[in-house]
Amino acid sequence: QVRLVESGGGLVQAGGSLRLSCTDSGRTFSSYAMGWFRQARGKERGFVAAINWRGDSTSYGDSVKGRFTISRDNAKNTVYLQMNTLKPDDTAVYYCAGRYYGDASSSPTHYTTWGQGTQVTVSS
Repeated sequence: QVRLVESGGGLVQAGGSLRLSCTDSGRTFSSYAMGWFRQARGKERGFVAAINWRGDSTSYGDSVKGRFTISRDNAKNTVYLQMNTLKPDDTAVYYCAGRYYGDASSSPTHYTTWGQGTQVTVSS
């Protein structure tokens, strides 16, 4: 089973960039599809990006297409979310999640393992 820890969040000005990392302390990371979700204060958790377990298929939420890129490094048990051209609306707690041998699903209910989240704040 994966155990996920996010890092890389922080405060950035609009137009800036951040790279989030999510590292698995377990031994089966390469068998998991990974997703990034976010939850702003007072809003439901929403889909950001996902990558399948093989790493050859990705999907993105409409609001981040062309700005965010998800990738994975199975040798490092890590999935990344490169976030460019950040906007104040991107402010949220970002969570990574895993699903065993899954595709790049956008549904949070498909994911069985979740990290604790990392705060991203974009100032205007």
